Amino acid sequence: MGLLMTTVARPAAASATSAADRNQPRSAAPAQPAALPSVHMRVLLTWIAVFTALTVVQLLVGPYVKGFPMLLRTLVITGIVVPAVVYTLVPNLLKVRAAVLRRRG
Repeated sequence: MGLLMTTVARPAAASATSAADRNQPRSAAPAQPAALPSVHMRVLLTWIAVFTALTVVQLLVGPYVKGFPMLLRTLVITGIVVPAVVYTLVPNLLKVRAAVLRRRG
């Protein structure tokens, strides 16, 4: 049995701006956010983060999981590497990239 999904148009909300607000001069446009890097740049930054994280985790954790079956070893290492890459390394690499681009002008 399928579900039928419909959308309902909502009436436009009344404008909350007063006449005084409309008479105020507009300030300069807000600063444009930095453009997202190209897919090629994101691949490069992700590869740098993954390579670095895997190397460090293999050096630090490798001796402790050496006797584990291969699938369990992989589970442990990727359980450490993936969150580190997604939540810290790639966002920080993107911030560094943005800072470098801002300095260039």
